[in-house]
Amino acid sequence: MKLRAALYPGSFDPLTLGHLDIILRAAQIFETLIVAVADNEAKQPLFTVGERMEMVEEAVQDSPGIVVRRLDGLLVDFARQEGVMVVVRGLRAISDFEFEFQMALMNRRLEPHLETIFLTPQEDYTFVSSRIVKEVARLGGEVGHFVPPRVVARLQEKYHSSKGA
Repeated sequence: MKLRAALYPGSFDPLTLGHLDIILRAAQIFETLIVAVADNEAKQPLFTVGERMEMVEEAVQDSPGIVVRRLDGLLVDFARQEGVMVVVRGLRAISDFEFEFQMALMNRRLEPHLETIFLTPQEDYTFVSSRIVKEVARLGGEVGHFVPPRVVARLQEKYHSSKGA
């Protein structure tokens, strides 16, 4: 039996195989999983929110029940708007726990009905982060083992075009 719906928020700059692992596994638990792509310019993303949404959509196009939406503002407001009271978050390492725990408690304070569920990625992806993937790609390293193929191509386009500018 699947539960009704959940949100999986993140910046996904870029989408990694760790993110995709969490997305696909959460989609097995929930009838609908909303992947909420955060528009947070303070993080100075490499990709626009539209590009990040496209990368997620491309990666999940054959997976039913997954919807990609833009997230502006507070997650609790977005959750209320979407009628969803479960948030899925990934924990790669102990170092992620403190921040994620604080965010879960703050979200619960702002919306007492909002629950957070933590999933851990497959062991192969516990060290993968968007930040590290971007750094490896920027320096010309191979990132195909860490991101979907279309993301590899987009990273190459971003860094190749920035070198020619």
